[in-house]
Amino acid sequence: MEINDLTPAERRVWEAFPRGEGVDFRERPDDSSADGAGWGPGRTVRAEVLRALLLGAAPAAESRVAGLKIKGARITGKLDLRYAVIDHPIRLRDCWFERKPLIYGAQLKALVLGYSTLPGLTAATLRVDVVLRLSCCRITGPVRLQGAKIAGGLFLQGAVIGPAPGEESAEPPLQLNHVEVGTDIIANDLTVHGQLRLNGAVVGGQVLLDNARLLAPGGIALHAETLAVGTDLRAHGLEARGTVNLSGARIPRQLYLASAVFAHPEGTALRASSCAIGEMWLRGCDRIQGTLNLRRSHIDILHVPSETWPDRIRIDGLTYRTLAPHLPAEERLPALEREESGYLPYAYEQLAAAYRTAGDEAAARTVMLAKLRRHRRTLPRHARAWGLLQDATVGYGFRPLRATGWLAALLLTGTIAYALTPPRPLKAGEAPDFNAVFYTIDLMLPIIGFGQESAYAPAGWYQWLSYLLIVTGWVLATTTAAGVSRSLRRQ
Repeated sequence: MEINDLTPAERRVWEAFPRGEGVDFRERPDDSSADGAGWGPGRTVRAEVLRALLLGAAPAAESRVAGLKIKGARITGKLDLRYAVIDHPIRLRDCWFERKPLIYGAQLKALVLGYSTLPGLTAATLRVDVVLRLSCCRITGPVRLQGAKIAGGLFLQGAVIGPAPGEESAEPPLQLNHVEVGTDIIANDLTVHGQLRLNGAVVGGQVLLDNARLLAPGGIALHAETLAVGTDLRAHGLEARGTVNLSGARIPRQLYLASAVFAHPEGTALRASSCAIGEMWLRGCDRIQGTLNLRRSHIDILHVPSETWPDRIRIDGLTYRTLAPHLPAEERLPALEREESGYLPYAYEQLAAAYRTAGDEAAARTVMLAKLRRHRRTLPRHARAWGLLQDATVGYGFRPLRATGWLAALLLTGTIAYALTPPRPLKAGEAPDFNAVFYTIDLMLPIIGFGQESAYAPAGWYQWLSYLLIVTGWVLATTTAAGVSRSLRRQ
């Protein structure tokens, strides 16, 4: 391409490129690229001119670093850089693109498209040595970055990606599956009208999605299976309309979802199954609308207020060391009743272990008692009687003082009854002096003998009272022994 073929606007770009100088076509600093379709010839640059510059048509000036730096241009035609190897930085800020750039398989130093408006971006398997910036862009078509490798960071903060509300897209608007990012993905305040795909992505630092809006009602808002990050995934204030799928993710520090909104009432709202997570925070979140799936995940600290648990959960195989905030067991137990698979003994064991880790042995006993009561409901009706008896008498061994209470009540009843009407001696003149207290103890405790029971014989309804005391004593002794045995096995 010859310089004589260029328009005045293109000549400005051509002459500035070898010196690495910028060209600003904006009339005002607050010009919006959304209005670029109406910009005239004074702000119009053909894509083929940019391609010629980047592929070596104008070599760098001596002692200068060549670079393409444009603000506020209307770029017409197709910017086709497929498979190109370009050593110059590309900065096209506040620009309006007539057609989507094609950068498939290219190798670039840096690419900055901040605040620009594009109909899409095809850049799968792209290689970037420094940074890729799409901050505050408005992109109406799909962004294809799958398989890209970016040595520095990927910046998407403030971008709006996807078709306008009411329109449909045949493919996910933002495709970052299997990308490799050397530092961070910064996507605070990002809006995606459709699915954000991050399957298999590897991020050396953190992924930031604070106040992002992922809008795919009835579908998958975030598809990030087997995502691996170096430190954190932060999504404070995230709004997710559709499923957030983090199955198999590896997040060594924090999965921070405080004050987030998860809404997929007809399906799974948040799936973090088979994950390895250091800390998972759902503090300040409203109740999750849809199913919460944490099956087979390992989490060191799980911070979920009781009011955040949804009506449907799946926690089979979930392990955690600490459950926060520390709440009474009575506030945590209702969530275990919402398990879709029904009764899960392990879920109760895990909750009790978390309370023991926190030093709250009383809460741990409450959880284990609730476990046995829940198990009793799964038994046939005829098999529940023994469990009901153990529960009422000694709380399955977790409430041993109940047996003391029963014994005290029966002892008082027997003592008063037999003190008012002592039973007759079996052998007159040979029986020891009658003592109503020890006579009642003799009846109730089968392993203790004070010689009172064998020396006296009650009559009438007092005889029936003695039978009741004997049977009750045996039942209390048996259930207490069973409870003690269960406690010893736990220890």
